[in-house]
Parts: sequence; structure tokens; C-alpha cells
Amino acid sequence: MTRFLIPIAIGVTLGSLMGYFGQCSSGNCPLTSTWWRGAIYGGVMGLLFAFSTHR
Repeated sequence: MTRFLIPIAIGVTLGSLMGYFGQCSSGNCPLTSTWWRGAIYGGVMGLLFAFSTHR
């Protein structure tokens, strides 16, 4: 179970940081317009990474 939770947590953290600090000025960027969208995207990427490395 931790095999999936750790990459998801890392992805959520990195995604939310990217969404918070990398905000575009127009607000039209789908990934970095808000921190929670970045967190969702990062969590999904972390989950996909966990599934790709799962044996």
C-alpha cells in the first residue's frame, strides 16, 4: 500500500508547489492556474508512476 501512497504524496506535493509558485498571470493555464489543480495533476502522475514501476 505504501508503494502507491508515497509516489502519490510526492506528486501531490510537487504539483501543488508548481501550481502555487508557477501561476500564470492570465489564469488560463490549466495546470498552474490554482494550486489544487496542480496537486490533482501531480497525484495522478504519481499514481501512474507507481503503477508503471509496480511488479
